[in-house]
Amino acid sequence: MLRGMVDADASRRRRARLRVLGVYAFVLLLLLAARPTPLSVSVGFAIVTLGEALRFWAAGHLRKSVELVTSGPYRYTRNPMYLGRLIIFSGICVMARLPYFANLVVLLVGWILFFGYYLPRKERVEPARLARLHGATYERYHAEVPALFPRSSPYADVATRGWSSDRFLRNREHWMAAGLIGLSLLLLWISYGEPGGLLGRLLNR
Repeated sequence: MLRGMVDADASRRRRARLRVLGVYAFVLLLLLAARPTPLSVSVGFAIVTLGEALRFWAAGHLRKSVELVTSGPYRYTRNPMYLGRLIIFSGICVMARLPYFANLVVLLVGWILFFGYYLPRKERVEPARLARLHGATYERYHAEVPALFPRSSPYADVATRGWSSDRFLRNREHWMAAGLIGLSLLLLWISYGEPGGLLGRLLNR
């Protein structure tokens, strides 16, 4: 049983590394192909800021795989980090405008994959694992708090723990925020450059 748990943990880490590599590859391709305008960057950045603010809030409460977190944004949604990521993805797609508005196609495909595959798969696996760890407390939380889109009122049986900078740093959300600021500045710089975007600049050197 112990070996099975170790193998499962190693498998999760491999999948996580592959997801990170996939994100980096996606962002690189998007940067090379992007034809942003100052307006698209401004609107997209506002959306990205909203998503990162949610993740910023959630990261200060989250302690992965250790305790059931029901404070902060977890009073309204069970997955504020994923909701924030979805909002950020949407904002990046708006910022990184592509020829023929292909960025909107990328956005639609991303939403389809998220709602059609990723979120259903997570909901099949994660609740069972957390129910084993936290029992009836989690089952009550799961029944009352939606998986993604927030409920209108906060969950009543809430922990009193406040936002923690230590948890925020442990979750490494500051690197996410720094990366998004850098990406936004780069897209803004591209938007004031040559019509061919970053790829055009590299080819014309």
